[in-house]
Amino acid sequence: SSQVMLKSGTNILYWRTTGILMGSKAIKPVLVKNITIEGVAYTSECFPCKPGTFSNKPGSFNCQVCPRNTYSEKGAKECIKCEEHSQFSEEGSSECLERPPCTTKDYFQIHTPCDEEGKTQIMYKWIEPKICREDLTDAIRLPPSGEKKDCPPCNPGFYNNGSSSCHPCPPGTFSDGTKECRPCPAGMEPALGFEYKWWNVLPGNMKTSCFNVGNSKCDGMNGWEVAGDHIQSGAGGSDNDYLILNLHIPGFKPPTSMTGAMGSELGRITFVFETLCSADCVLYFMVDINRKSTNVVESWGGTKEKQAYTHIIFKNATFTFTWAFQRTNQGQDNRRFINDMVKIYSITATNAVDGVASSCRACALGSEQSGSSCVPCPPGHYIEKETNQCKECPPDTYLSIHQVYGKEACIPCGPGSRSTQDHSVCYSDCSFHHEKENQSLHYDFSNLSSVGSLMNGPSFTSKGTKYFHFFNISLCGHEGKKMALCTNNITDFTVKEMVAGSDDYTNLVGAYVCQSTIIPSESKGFRAALSSQSIILADTFLGVTVETTLQNIYIKEEMFPVSPSQIPDVHFFYKSSTTTTSCVNGRSTAVKMRCNPTKPGAGVISVPSKCPAGTCDGCTFYFLWESAEACPLCTEHDFHEIEGACKRGFQETLYVWNEPKWCIKGISLPEKKLSTCETVDFWLKVGAGVGAFTAVLLVALTCYFWKKNQKLEYKYSKLVMTANSKECELPAADSCAIMEGEDNEEEVVYSNKQSLLGKLKSLATK
Repeated sequence: SSQVMLKSGTNILYWRTTGILMGSKAIKPVLVKNITIEGVAYTSECFPCKPGTFSNKPGSFNCQVCPRNTYSEKGAKECIKCEEHSQFSEEGSSECLERPPCTTKDYFQIHTPCDEEGKTQIMYKWIEPKICREDLTDAIRLPPSGEKKDCPPCNPGFYNNGSSSCHPCPPGTFSDGTKECRPCPAGMEPALGFEYKWWNVLPGNMKTSCFNVGNSKCDGMNGWEVAGDHIQSGAGGSDNDYLILNLHIPGFKPPTSMTGAMGSELGRITFVFETLCSADCVLYFMVDINRKSTNVVESWGGTKEKQAYTHIIFKNATFTFTWAFQRTNQGQDNRRFINDMVKIYSITATNAVDGVASSCRACALGSEQSGSSCVPCPPGHYIEKETNQCKECPPDTYLSIHQVYGKEACIPCGPGSRSTQDHSVCYSDCSFHHEKENQSLHYDFSNLSSVGSLMNGPSFTSKGTKYFHFFNISLCGHEGKKMALCTNNITDFTVKEMVAGSDDYTNLVGAYVCQSTIIPSESKGFRAALSSQSIILADTFLGVTVETTLQNIYIKEEMFPVSPSQIPDVHFFYKSSTTTTSCVNGRSTAVKMRCNPTKPGAGVISVPSKCPAGTCDGCTFYFLWESAEACPLCTEHDFHEIEGACKRGFQETLYVWNEPKWCIKGISLPEKKLSTCETVDFWLKVGAGVGAFTAVLLVALTCYFWKKNQKLEYKYSKLVMTANSKECELPAADSCAIMEGEDNEEEVVYSNKQSLLGKLKSLATK
C-alpha cells in the first residue's frame, strides 16, 4: 500500500503505467484493489444515495453499499431484503432477481486426502454463494458424495511407507513413488528435483489462493483443486477472479559432478497443461526472484490443447513460480463461465536445492583414499564411462549442461568458433579465415566487437502511440560473455549503476542481441523516454561462416541487396534458449557482415526491407552490418606495381592499391624501390655515332667503286676498238707495261700486310 498527503483545496491524483498495447494482447502491469480518501470534503449541497446504496445517519460522509440479497432505490435510508427462497441479489443491487434452476455449472468436485486404506473420496459442493434452486423443473440436484477410489501413487521421490500420506525420501536415496526409498549404488548420486504428476493433496511447497480486484468474494477460497492425475482451477467467487497457484523453491544447484561446470543453465521448470475456455480466459505464468518483484514470463489466451512449457533457470536464487488463471476480465454479476478451466498435469523442477530424487545418475569417483564418494569434476571435464574418472573435453568443444557422462557430453563448437578454457561455451575471437579461388581471406572484426545499436521505426499502436524498436548487438562478446544490455527503464538508472547493483535486477538483460521498445517522451507526455519490453533475441553463439545456412537458420538471397563486390559476406549465427508460445524452438538471429569501404568505423546496421521490425515471423531476426571493418585484411594480391622512367641511370618502382580497394589493414604497401638502369641518352649517342660512321663508309665506298668502274669502262672500250682495227691480225699479247697516255695510278705497297683499304682495292681490281 502507498499513502499520499493531500493539500487543502483541489487535488488531482492520477496513475500512469508504462505498458502499451503492441498487438491484440496486453498484459496488465498494475492491479489496484482499493482507493481510500480520508478527510473532510467541503460541499455546498447534499446528494441522495444512488440505487444499491443507503445512508442511515444524517451528515454521513458517503453512502454504504447494500449487502448481498438486499436492494435499495435512490435516496434510501436502509436496504430491503429479497425473498430468501426465490430471489437473490449481488452487493450494491437496485433490485432482486429470480433464482434460476441449478445446472452443472453450479457445483464442483474435490478429492479428499487418502485414508489408511489408500482410498480417496469424491466430494461435490455447491459454488458459494449459491444462487440457484433445486426445486424447479429441469433443475439438477447435487450428485451424491462419498464415492471411493484408489489413491494415486506417490510422486517420484516420495514414498508412503505403509501410511496414508507420502513422505520425501531421505537424502542419498531415491524412489519412483511406488517402491521404498533405496540408496544410490556406488558411482551414482541422486538426481534432485521435484516431479509432481499425481495430485491427491497439494504438495508442501505449493499453496493456492484467490484474488479479485473489485470485490472480496473469493478471499480465503482455494483457487485450485487437486483432481487425481491433474490439478485444475477452482470455482472462485466471480468469473473475473484471479485463481492463483504458487510453487516455492529456495534455490537451485547442479549435481556434484557438474559443480565445476560454468554453463549458463542451472536448472529448469517444465509443466504440462491445457485450457478449456468459451470466453477470453488467460493463463499467466509468472516468476518472482528473491521475493522482490513478480514478472509475467508467458501467457496463453483462449483454449489451448495439451502442451508443455519450459522455463530455464540461470542463477541460484529463491524462486516463486506462479500460475494465475482468469476466466474473463469483464466483471459480471452472474456466473457464465464456471466451466472454463485450466488443467496442469505435471510440474517438474530439476536441480532444486531441497528436492527429492526419483533416480540416480553417474558421478565422478574420487581417489581410493577418499573412498567411493562422488566428487565434483573440474570445469570442462566429463566422466569417463570405463573408469568413472574426470577427463577434460577435447579442444574446441563445450561441455553439455544437461549431462557430463561419457565423451559425447563434449559437443563440438560451430564453424569459426572456439571454446573457452573451461569448455563452458563456444565463442568467436572476432577473426575469420576463408579460402576462395586459391586465395586466403582473413577477416578481423575486433573493431566491431563493441556493441552496435539500431533504432528502427517509428511505428504506431492502434491508439496512435509512437514507439521504436531498439536493438543492441554484441557481435563477438568477450570470450563468451554477452555484452549487449537492454533495460526496461533507461531513464531511471544508468547501465553502470545496474551492473554494479544486484545481480537479480530483473529490468536488465544481457545477451549477444537484445531488443527494447522505446516510447519517446513527446509520445505520451512523459518527462523522458521510456524503455520497456526488453527481450533476449540471442544468448548462445552458434558459429560464423560464409554459408547462408547453419542449424536450421536460413538467410534468403532476396532478403538483402546484392553485394557489388566479389568479397563474400560473413554470417554470424546465434540462438536464444528461451521458448515462447509462437517460438517453440526459441528465437534465433543472423547478422550478415558486408565489406563496404565507403562506410568506415562502426558502419551502418539495417534490417530487411520486407521485415521492417527485423523479423517476419517474430522468431528469426536478420541484420545487415555494412562497414569497412568487415573487409578482409589486405594481402599482396590487393596492390600492383608501377615502373617509372629511367633518369640518370636510376629507375623508381611504386606500389599502389587496386581500385576499388576491398580490403583493410593487413600488410602495408611496400616502400618505393630504386634500381639502376641504362639511360636513353647514352644509347641515343651510341646509335648516332654508329650511324654517322656507317654513312661515311658507304659514301666512300660508293665513290671508290664509281671511279673504278669508269676505268674499267675505258679499258674495255679501247680493247674493243683495237679488236675492230686489227680484225685479221693475231691478237697481241697483253702487256703489263704502261701504255702511252695512261697514268700510273697504282700505289706501291711497301708493307707485306695490307690495310683494309688495300684489301678492298685488290678485291676491286680482280
